[in-house]
Amino acid sequence: MKKDFTPEAEVLFLALGGSGEIGMNVNLYGCDGRWLMVDLGMTFGANEYPGTELVFADLDFIEERAAQLCGIVLTHGHEDHIGAVPYFAGELGVPLYATPFTAGLVERKLEEAGLSGQVELNVIEGTGSFALGPFDISYVPLAHSIAEGNALLIDTPHGRIFHTGDWKLDEEPIVGEPTTEEELCELGDEGIDVLVCDSTNVFNPRASGSEGAVYRGLMEEVARHTGRRVLVTTFASNVARLETLGQVARATNRQLCIAGRSLERIIEVSQENGYLRDFPEVVDFDTAMGLPRGEVLILATGGQGEPRAALARIAEENHPIELVAGDVVVFSSRQIPGNELSIGRVQNRLAERGIVMVTDRQSEIHVSGHPGRPELEALYSWLRPDTLVPVHGEMRHMAEQARLGKKRGIPNQVVQKNGDLVRLLPGQPGKIAEVRAGRLVLDGDIIVPADGDAVTMRRRLARDGLVIVVLDRALKPTVEGIGLPLDEDYAEFIEEAVADIGSAIARLKGPARQSRPDVGEAARLAARRAAQRWCGKRPQVRVVQLED
Repeated sequence: MKKDFTPEAEVLFLALGGSGEIGMNVNLYGCDGRWLMVDLGMTFGANEYPGTELVFADLDFIEERAAQLCGIVLTHGHEDHIGAVPYFAGELGVPLYATPFTAGLVERKLEEAGLSGQVELNVIEGTGSFALGPFDISYVPLAHSIAEGNALLIDTPHGRIFHTGDWKLDEEPIVGEPTTEEELCELGDEGIDVLVCDSTNVFNPRASGSEGAVYRGLMEEVARHTGRRVLVTTFASNVARLETLGQVARATNRQLCIAGRSLERIIEVSQENGYLRDFPEVVDFDTAMGLPRGEVLILATGGQGEPRAALARIAEENHPIELVAGDVVVFSSRQIPGNELSIGRVQNRLAERGIVMVTDRQSEIHVSGHPGRPELEALYSWLRPDTLVPVHGEMRHMAEQARLGKKRGIPNQVVQKNGDLVRLLPGQPGKIAEVRAGRLVLDGDIIVPADGDAVTMRRRLARDGLVIVVLDRALKPTVEGIGLPLDEDYAEFIEEAVADIGSAIARLKGPARQSRPDVGEAARLAARRAAQRWCGKRPQVRVVQLED
C-alpha cells in the first residue's frame, strides 16, 4: 500500500461521514489509482457546536487527492446525502451524477449558492448506467421516504459492490417503482462481492411498514375529525406522503393549505419531474382561515421542533395560520434522535392551548424509510454477498448489523468507522489504515473546524462565563464579569477580584513588574482564582492593558 493512499489493483472503501453516526454521509471508493465519491451530505448544528448551523465532514483527505477523484454520485435527495454539495462541489471540481428528482433539488441548491453553470450536473434517467474511471455504475431503485431513492451497483475490475444508500422494502410505495425481489435475486445470481448497507433500523424486529398502510391510517385519522381544523406535519421530502395527503384532502372534502417554503420547493420539483400530477390546487393562508374549520387541511413544516418552521410559529401564535382548542395536529413523522427537547417544547405549547395531537404511537400515520431486521435478512438472502460493510448508523447499529449478517451466513463482516481505510477486494477484506476524518461547521458565513478555537472558546464561555480585566496605565484594574452566577454577590466579587489583582501585580519584582506578559498573566490568574472562590466556576479571563 502506497504511503499516499493511492489505490492500486484493489478496491478500497473510506467513509469520511456517516459511519459511527446517522447523517452527514460521505463515502469514497478507490480503485486503480482513482477515487469515487458516493453522496456529499451534512447534518444540522448540535449543542456541542454552539452558534453553528450546519455540520460537514472534513474532506481534507480527498481534497488533497482531487486530481484522482473522478466524480460524485448522489443516491437520493435527503440533506444528509446532498446538503454539502453547494459548499464543496465547486472546490472539488468534478462532475455530479443524480437521477432527475435529486438533480432538481441539487440544481436549486447550486442556484441559491450562485454556482449555476459552474458545477457539472449530469442527470441519469431511471436505471441508467455510466462509467467513471475504473467504476461502472448503475442506479438500482429502492423504496425510501423520498422520491427516487437508489442503491448503486458498482462494477470494478476486481469485483462488484452493492451500495444500498437509504432503503426499505415497500409493497405499496405510492410513488415510484422499486426494484423487485426477482430483479434483486438476479443480481445475486450474477454475483455480489460486497454489500455496503444502511444500519439505521437494525434493532427494529419488525419490517418498517408500507406507505399504503400510512395512506389508510391518515385517511381514517383526518376523516374522524369533522368540524375541526387539521394540520399535518411531515418531512417535506416524502413525496409519497405528500401524494397521500393530497388524496386525503380531496376524499375528506377539505381544501389544502401549504405552510413552509421547503414543502413548496419539494412540490415544485416533484411536479417538474412527473410526480404529484393530481395534487390538488392549494389555497393561501387568508383563504384557508376564511373556510369553515372542517373544510381545510393544513400541511406544515416543523415536525422536528425547528423554532423558525411553520409549526413552531403556529404554536406560538406567530403565524397567519391559527389553531384553537379542539383543533388537531397530526405528526406524520418520526422523532429524530436529538430533537426530543425541541419537539417537546412545541407539543407542550400546543397542549397548553388545548390543541389535540396525534403521533405515530397512537395511530398508523408514519412508517420509517429504513429497513428493520426482516428487510435486512431478505436482502442478504437475495444478494448473497461475500462481505458485509455496515454504514449509516452509530457504532452500536453497525456492530449489530455485522452480527446479524454473520448469523445469516455472510462469510465476512467489516465494522468500520469514519476514517478507517478498508480494503474490500481482492482477498480477505479488512481495515488497513486510518486517515483523518474530522468535522467542519458553518459558523455564520464561514466554514471552520468544529474543534477550532472559535467553537471551543464559545463552548467554554457558555459553560463558565467570562471575566474582563482592564489595567490602566498605572496598572489599576477594572473588572467586569459576564455569565457568572453571582447576581446577589456580584459587587462583593468585583471588589475582591480588584483587590486580588492589585496584590498579585504588587508582588511582581524587578523586570517582571515592567513586563506586559508577566503583568497580564498575574492579573489573569488572580481574577480566575477569585471567580472560582466565589462561584466554583473557572471562567475565561481576558486582560486588556491600556497603552502608555
